[in-house]
Amino acid sequence: MRVVHIIGRMNVGGPAALVIELLNNLDVDLHVLVGEVDAGEADYLQLRAPEAEVTRIPGLGRAVRPSDDVRALGGLVKMLSRLRPDIVHTHTAKAGALGRTAAALVGIRSRVHTFHGHLLHGYFSPRVTRSIVVAERVLATQTDRLVAVGGTVRDELLGAGVGKSDQYVVIPPGVSLAKSPPTRQEARIALGLPEDGPVVAYVARLTKVKRPDRMIAVAREIPEATFVVAGDGPLQSELQANAPSNVRFLGWRADMENVYSAANTILLTSDNEGMPVSLIEAALCGIPAVTTRVGSTHEVVLEGRTGWIVPPDTVSISATVRNVISDENGTNRIGRAAQTWAKGVFGVEQMTTAHERLYESLISSPSRRLRRK
Repeated sequence: MRVVHIIGRMNVGGPAALVIELLNNLDVDLHVLVGEVDAGEADYLQLRAPEAEVTRIPGLGRAVRPSDDVRALGGLVKMLSRLRPDIVHTHTAKAGALGRTAAALVGIRSRVHTFHGHLLHGYFSPRVTRSIVVAERVLATQTDRLVAVGGTVRDELLGAGVGKSDQYVVIPPGVSLAKSPPTRQEARIALGLPEDGPVVAYVARLTKVKRPDRMIAVAREIPEATFVVAGDGPLQSELQANAPSNVRFLGWRADMENVYSAANTILLTSDNEGMPVSLIEAALCGIPAVTTRVGSTHEVVLEGRTGWIVPPDTVSISATVRNVISDENGTNRIGRAAQTWAKGVFGVEQMTTAHERLYESLISSPSRRLRRK
């Protein structure tokens, strides 16, 4: 079986992490077509899989520009014509549109698209959002299976009229750590953090939808804690200029196990998410989360059992973080429960097996056999 995965860019985040795990573990003839990361972004391939063989498609980046899009579509058609895969599997919005269009032009029968989240709110104006919904509805009619990383992501897309329920399959991301988690003391020494005192980790691209302004506001309310920010983005300079002295900006890191292990808790303050891989990685390190209820975060964090889910306001978030860092024994207990939960639900083997079964069902389906004839 030959499968081609198409993704816009391999910046640090959930889509890139999932594709790399599939590249390393799927028992199929797998090819990955990918665009370039934006300026200033870290390339997840270089951080986690520098020897991986992928094909770069010029123009297949994040930005939507007619000239780049036409060039990328041509490159995808050329590669798909050469590879002639059984299945084309796309990820991210632009690559999903161009990849499925190219597959249709080449005549690739089986098409799959993964929604790692969605763009239904928090990203664009209402007019642009309506256009995206219309486009995704049309693309869904040209897609055999729609994969959602969580049940809430699927339900929100169905509510917007994107696809039909029998097209969807929910496959939670499978996550592994690059290295074994160090001790808290080792991690703090590696990052140059105080060995004593509470630490709160914030891991995200610094964009509006992630609401890093809420994190900064919480840091002001809890000056006794050190807040470490792993990530960068268009808001970084503004945030650094306005941040209190207890916030440390680390940029993108290859040693994320140190960032997680150094912390008492990880904080997520977003307005929109899919299935946040950062919360899963933190849980694998035994670090519980404080998160807003967005997307499928409640499928990662079980309220009061593996972390805490809070309303999206500074007062509620600050009160919860303060309670968490003041109860070290309770936090450690919740962290152990989070680690057990993450290992059982978000394993790479489970995700890989689910994808293999999905592909096999497409290849062996009666409609597929008829179309082949």
